[in-house]
Amino acid sequence: MGKKDDPSRNRRPDALWKEQDMIDGRTVEAMVLILRTSGCRWFHEDGCLMCGYNTTKERKVGIEELKAQLDFALQKYDGEGMVKIYTSGSFLDPEEIPAALRNEVFEAFTDSERVLVESRPEFIVEENLEGMDLERMQIATGLESANDDIRDACVNKGFSFADYERAALFMRERGIPLRTYLLLKPPFLTEREAMRDTMDSVERTIPYSESVSINPVNVQRDTLVERLWKRGEYRSPWWWTLLEVLRHGSKIGGSRIMSAPSGAGSPRGIHNCGKCEDKFIEAVRRFSFKQDPKVLDDLQCDCKAEWMALMNVQDYMRTSVDVSRYLGND
Repeated sequence: MGKKDDPSRNRRPDALWKEQDMIDGRTVEAMVLILRTSGCRWFHEDGCLMCGYNTTKERKVGIEELKAQLDFALQKYDGEGMVKIYTSGSFLDPEEIPAALRNEVFEAFTDSERVLVESRPEFIVEENLEGMDLERMQIATGLESANDDIRDACVNKGFSFADYERAALFMRERGIPLRTYLLLKPPFLTEREAMRDTMDSVERTIPYSESVSINPVNVQRDTLVERLWKRGEYRSPWWWTLLEVLRHGSKIGGSRIMSAPSGAGSPRGIHNCGKCEDKFIEAVRRFSFKQDPKVLDDLQCDCKAEWMALMNVQDYMRTSVDVSRYLGND
């Protein structure tokens, strides 16, 4: 029997690991739990252009299997200060996580002072929060861009900035902190356009957010972005671009600005020339905890000149293709 045919796999989470995060300026230990669910409802209806998290999801995961996953997680739980629960969809979607199980989750992790979950704005409503411990809850939502045109044409997110604002104000009234995810360099934008869009989005979301997480695109399998990438029509962002966004956000203040890129340093993830990846990974990690832009100041590499030149070439040619690939430099 192959792994995909194993009926017991739905009784185990997709992934579980330990890391660090922050609560009210303090570094705490965190357990990250990715539940195996029926997947994101929006993915099954239409889907975001860059998202490959749900390509293997089945709509067959029932509440008993979800409870088994929770039991598995509790065996690994050591009372971490924060528990982060992801589903590759929306924790507050009753079709994905039944209400009874949502309440069990908060009852199970009683030793944690914060439980972070993800949800699209349309599910952040009163009826989906009934019975949960709102004092310990944090909600993350993937806005991706504060620009409605970019979010529609380059991400296909399926909701508006007004929807995000409604959910954010709803959470504020109930004292629930918001973590906003912004996508750095969705397809069809030049490097400079992507940088400016994320800077603008940081400015517009800081007033609503306890923290703003900048997520550089990681090219995922079986997505439109992967097809563009394979044809040389897309390149994941440069570290230099992310540094400019982080510096911009730190100048504004008012929210924690952070980034923990997936696939960092690889051709599919955020990368520079291949020689300086490790020091950029470490510097961005330190900035995300210390919030001190000075940790970014010592980053130097000859590839910065190439990054600047390629942005100018893209602007001159009015194209978002991977110019470096066509020139044979990447």
